[in-house]
Amino acid sequence: MVMTKTLKFKNNEVIKKSEIPVLEFSEFERLVTDTHFRVANLFINQEEYKNNMYAVIADDINAQLHIASTIVGNEYPSLTLKRPAVHMFEREIYENYGIRPAGHPFLKPVRVNEGYEFLKSDDLQSHEVAVGPVHAGIIEPGHFRFLCQGERVMHLEIQLGWQHRGVEKMLKNNPNIWLAESISGDTTIGHSSVFARGIEALTGMKVCKRAQTIRKIALEMERMAIHIGDIGAIAGDIAYLMAANVLGVTRTLVINTMLEISGSRFGKGLMRIGGVNFDIDDELKDKITKMLEEVDTRVTEMCDAMFSNATVLSRLENTGLVSTKKAEEIGMVGPAARASGVVVDCRLFGDYKNFVPVSARNGDVWARAYQRFLEIKQSKAMILDMLEELNGKLETPEIKTGYAPNGMCLTFTEGWRGEICHVIITDKTGAIEQYKIKDPSFHNWFGLALAVRNNQISDFPVCNKSFDLSYCGFDL
Repeated sequence: MVMTKTLKFKNNEVIKKSEIPVLEFSEFERLVTDTHFRVANLFINQEEYKNNMYAVIADDINAQLHIASTIVGNEYPSLTLKRPAVHMFEREIYENYGIRPAGHPFLKPVRVNEGYEFLKSDDLQSHEVAVGPVHAGIIEPGHFRFLCQGERVMHLEIQLGWQHRGVEKMLKNNPNIWLAESISGDTTIGHSSVFARGIEALTGMKVCKRAQTIRKIALEMERMAIHIGDIGAIAGDIAYLMAANVLGVTRTLVINTMLEISGSRFGKGLMRIGGVNFDIDDELKDKITKMLEEVDTRVTEMCDAMFSNATVLSRLENTGLVSTKKAEEIGMVGPAARASGVVVDCRLFGDYKNFVPVSARNGDVWARAYQRFLEIKQSKAMILDMLEELNGKLETPEIKTGYAPNGMCLTFTEGWRGEICHVIITDKTGAIEQYKIKDPSFHNWFGLALAVRNNQISDFPVCNKSFDLSYCGFDL
């Protein structure tokens, strides 16, 4: 199909707001509900006392991005009825602005949790199980309310928002890299690189190729480290302790190498506006190469053993199943989506040459674990290629101030959880009018709620680990 009346743009390109088509709501609705394309973002920006609703549409097949807008009042016909994938966007808009999507089937709060009434059952055979928001150990706060018959989960509601920090408002008023690093601590590189690229685009700063390559190496190292840890955590939840221990130690090899690059195991301090703070010299390049080979050997041997073990397979296969159809309907992203056969990956939008996503496709816990294994192998090969391309001198451009007025910059990157999108909108004076963050967890928490249906409640921990979603990245 051909998309009409939209503005086609590139990842990290500054758009003039005046060039974005303003559609009649009926046209806008047809655009958003066209299932040939994916809704990557849907948000409100209040301009000149009007509620301007923007839709960012991703054509994943042709690796193209489009944007259009419409004006809505205090109420509009819900788009969720025709496109379930936008249900979270509409709920967030209602919570933040009071603009009601009339007819929305599940207009529960996104981050506000006071006084919320969970779904109940009058069936005497059903019972509720409440978990959290305070959990044992160091897990972040989140409330899970299970509606069960015996041990079988019939329904799960996930209530977040317990650590809402006002990050978007803080970045609007005081945009800085240190705050961006803290949006979600296990995605330091993902969020800080997106922030830096957005600010650079709006100020017209050019980043040298070497710095761009180091950023991408760090992003893939972050992906490898978390994926290795996640497979180990899944193994720990099913008491396959050999893999849990071996992979836990192996993850340390990756993050300790990040420590050698930046002084932080999680990459804090690596990013800066205009490039990176630390170079990768020939000695460090050799260390990274040797680390990758050792990690690849360990992960391959351990995963080959783990994924051929009958006991492991009996716990992981057909557990927490999310079909391709369901994952597509609710708009899942990242490795969780690819594990269900929905092959979306925003590395296709210009960041990498000749990139082809990998997909496990089964949609169960096994697939989400195996998807991580495939991506570890892929990231290792990508890093080795990028190390070979690491030529030229690391240059630091002059820091520029002042943003392009009446502009909008949408920056995407594929974090280890999936698609990260930061939107920066400026007013006529060049001041930041809105800073909007979308962590991949925003799409995928509902996928976890669907995954556990008709499973035993004892399977929830391993289902949860197989998604490994961010609480603070969602709460913002």
